[in-house]
Amino acid sequence: QVQLVESGGGSVQAGGSLRLSCAASEYVYSGYCVGWFRQAPGKEREGVAAISTDSTTIVADSVKGRFTISKDDAKNTLYLQMNSLKPEDTAMYYCAAGPLFSWAGSFWRVRCAYGEDYWGKGTLVTISS
Repeated sequence: QVQLVESGGGSVQAGGSLRLSCAASEYVYSGYCVGWFRQAPGKEREGVAAISTDSTTIVADSVKGRFTISKDDAKNTLYLQMNSLKPEDTAMYYCAAGPLFSWAGSFWRVRCAYGEDYWGKGTLVTISS
């Protein structure tokens, strides 16, 4: 059974850091593009970062220079290191895999255009000012 399980969310003050983790089934981890989305209260879900099977990475302009996506192949785990956090980063953060990264551009739309969509249940990040 495919599983994506997020952890690492919490409450921190502005300027602080958090690292999110996503443990994935090997099937998904090795064969799919994986990444992070977030959804703030009252707003649409947005793409945050993605990493392809050949470890090419991308982050959204809104978090560029502050967030870094990475993965540990030995642990089948995806990470999102979040630094210099702002109140506007407050959201539920979701780990996802599959053809979900068209938001990042044509390379990602083509590179990740296979398989099914998989989503974790999310981890809440709250940033106070």
